[in-house]
Amino acid sequence: MRISVKEWHCEHWGMQLDSAVVLAAGEGTRLRPLTKYRPKPLLPAANRPILEYVLDALVDAGVENLHVVVGYQRDRVQDHVGPTYRERPVTYHVQEKQLGTGHAVLRARDALDSDFLVVNGDEVVTASMVESVIDAHTVEDVATLAVVESDRAPEYGAIRLDGDRIVELVERPDDDTYRLLNAGIYAFGPSVFDDIESTDRRAGELHLTDTIAEGIRSGNAVRGVRIDGLWSTATYPWDLLTVARDLLAAGHVDEPERRPGVYVDDTASVHGEAVLRAPVVVGPDAVVGPGAVVGPDSALGQHTTVGAGAVVEGSVLDIDTRVGANATVVDAVTGQGATLGPGATVPGGRADVRVGATIHEDRQLGCVAADRASVAGGATVAPGTLLGTAARVGTGAHASGVVPEETEVRR
Repeated sequence: MRISVKEWHCEHWGMQLDSAVVLAAGEGTRLRPLTKYRPKPLLPAANRPILEYVLDALVDAGVENLHVVVGYQRDRVQDHVGPTYRERPVTYHVQEKQLGTGHAVLRARDALDSDFLVVNGDEVVTASMVESVIDAHTVEDVATLAVVESDRAPEYGAIRLDGDRIVELVERPDDDTYRLLNAGIYAFGPSVFDDIESTDRRAGELHLTDTIAEGIRSGNAVRGVRIDGLWSTATYPWDLLTVARDLLAAGHVDEPERRPGVYVDDTASVHGEAVLRAPVVVGPDAVVGPGAVVGPDSALGQHTTVGAGAVVEGSVLDIDTRVGANATVVDAVTGQGATLGPGATVPGGRADVRVGATIHEDRQLGCVAADRASVAGGATVAPGTLLGTAARVGTGAHASGVVPEETEVRR
């Protein structure tokens, strides 16, 4: 009997997984004000949206069919990605209400009839990680998960392994002895859909990790694949600074490397008297003026402008951000179209940051300036300040704490 190449591959090297479901429906409320009008997967990871890193990893790993589950601000995701991504068809599935990751996966049920991948759309992963899961997954496995060693495991989905089998999966355990976390890359068989539907809801939501944990308790084969390499995620605004540092340290950026650790797009304009301090990335059509100093650990998005004599350090500046002449911007995250005027000062450093009703102590964050927020000339912004969408800090004024959207701070 003759068998096809694909059948031979499945028998000898694991499953051939041609389809992937990308979970991109979440709101990202803990990343407010950056996510007030923009879904979390479109926030900047260095100088590109997080979602692009996910899609690139899948395509580079050989995935042919991309299924993206959208919900919050779904038009923005669909407009950004389009009907195809790198010549692979993209099918969108709508999750009208955010009722958990398991509920999100169910939205794609009718489009899938064989084993498939699921990847979180808000975590930076690499093709090698995806390939490791594909290579390890077999027909005997109910699920296969990527596992990363990290001291942040207690903050996420913590895992215990026995050989290559997952024997425990606990969401945010109150136990700092865990060192392995769920990296958000999964392979499943079609039976997972019935398993999700039979999972008990938690606070009205269906969680994919609850389905997996129940399978483990029932004795099903859930494989864990320990992977190395870049894994980074943003839960809070200051995490975007960490994501950028991780990407830059790994050299995981698309722009050409002009010298070690300095990545500059061919369409960017960097004045001969400007200084770029590695690691740093300067995106398409960005402009860096004379005497400006950018870096280290800084990312300039498309169409950003850094004026003459300005200093940008440890910051992530999103598309169309303007930094005026002689401004100082340290440990800052900006949204699209933000403006930091001439001589404005964001000194950076550590501070207590209020997100919603919770105070997070001693975080490294100069400020967040959400989409179209502006800091006028000579103004100062205290460490840990959150400027909402279109918030304004007037000339020479001082801002601190949380400044609601479209609010003006005056001298």
